[in-house]
Amino acid sequence: MPSSSGLTHQGSDGRIRMVDVGDKTVTRRTAVARARITMAPCAFTAIREGQGPKGDALQTAELAGIMAAKRTSDLIPLCHPLPLTKARVSIEPVTGETAFEIRAEVRTDGKTGVEMEALTAASVAALTLYDMAKALDKSMTISELQLVEKTGGKSGDFTRDEASE
Repeated sequence: MPSSSGLTHQGSDGRIRMVDVGDKTVTRRTAVARARITMAPCAFTAIREGQGPKGDALQTAELAGIMAAKRTSDLIPLCHPLPLTKARVSIEPVTGETAFEIRAEVRTDGKTGVEMEALTAASVAALTLYDMAKALDKSMTISELQLVEKTGGKSGDFTRDEASE
């Protein structure tokens, strides 16, 4: 139950707490998040062609994102550890730009949502791309980390309205 301030992770005494999800119903929950990384043309070409200084950055970053989704509760203090039934990260070049869009999709059958797992997956994949290409371009920019959609749970479904952005 949320505190009087409406914050779910803060008790009425103001102390931080992990939400008790014990009485919640198990439902299918999904979340999709995305991020973008923009870089110099030389770094973009090397990564796109799998010839980065540290090897195939795209496959490495996709795997890192999946691993991060599975470890979210170790990184974000009040996240519950969740048994994920799906974690997929895909990275695609953005047409007409020297950028990649990272998309993370996560699913569980559980008592709490997977938004943080999807956001963590997308951000760690972006950070991994940065690490894999920083010898070519230290000025890369990671941006637009955002929840795209989520389904399931008490708060209902959410889909980002792209038209209003």
